[in-house]
Amino acid sequence: MPRRPVSKVPEVTAWFWIIKILTTFMGEATSDYLVHTINPYAAVGLGFVVFAVSLAVQFCARRYRPWIYWSAVTMVAVFGTMAADVLHVALGVPYIASTSFFVAALAVIFVAWYLTERTLSIHSIITPRREVFYWAAVVTAFALGTAAGDLTARTAGLGYLGAGILFTLVIVVPGIAYGLGLNPIASFWFAYIVTRPVGASFADWLGFPRSAGGIGIGHGPVALVSAAVIACLVAYLAVSGSDAPREPADPARAGLAAPGAPGRQDRAGRHRAAYPYRGR
Repeated sequence: MPRRPVSKVPEVTAWFWIIKILTTFMGEATSDYLVHTINPYAAVGLGFVVFAVSLAVQFCARRYRPWIYWSAVTMVAVFGTMAADVLHVALGVPYIASTSFFVAALAVIFVAWYLTERTLSIHSIITPRREVFYWAAVVTAFALGTAAGDLTARTAGLGYLGAGILFTLVIVVPGIAYGLGLNPIASFWFAYIVTRPVGASFADWLGFPRSAGGIGIGHGPVALVSAAVIACLVAYLAVSGSDAPREPADPARAGLAAPGAPGRQDRAGRHRAAYPYRGR
């Protein structure tokens, strides 16, 4: 009997969200440290090279590997921050314009993904084409979150701490909405986007000097500490396997069922494709 394909994306557990927020934390701090320490163009070029290599390794992997997957996510966080900052700092694009641009770009990706694959579930990442759509959405979501966080903190004048608190409250919305019947896939992507400005805002608050609205710890120390915590958590996941896909992707869950075919449901009758706060 042929083996069913397994998703290359981890289970959506509490560990997923903790590490996801930490990667946004580290990505913001690392990007700020590099562009303020070495030549900004060299920093962006270096970030792109490491980002491209990490994604290539992820695409070459035949199944989910915690170190490979989270290294790619971390580099997406670093380069996604740089991409959003380049639009504003180097090209002079206002944050409202860059935020609007990334919203439109993410919408185009989602529409193209759904029209092509008929699913946006992260549990359906079992083919190279779906993986391309997934990572395109991830990169754009990171850039959008960065632009939205800066828009709120700087243009709207809330400051880094105020923006961090605001987005921490906003991230509760997907959970409440899911309980009220919002599609679980929509809930997941909503939460995924909002985690970016949460981590980035608090990283900026810790890293920037008081004169710039932070508390002056420094971007380097913030990046190093968050990297160490991420490494410890990913090591735990690699050993425990607690976030590994627990079963082969069945046709309904992977979005491969015939049009109109029912998907797997939980006892409440809801589809469990991508519930944003827990696994299965």
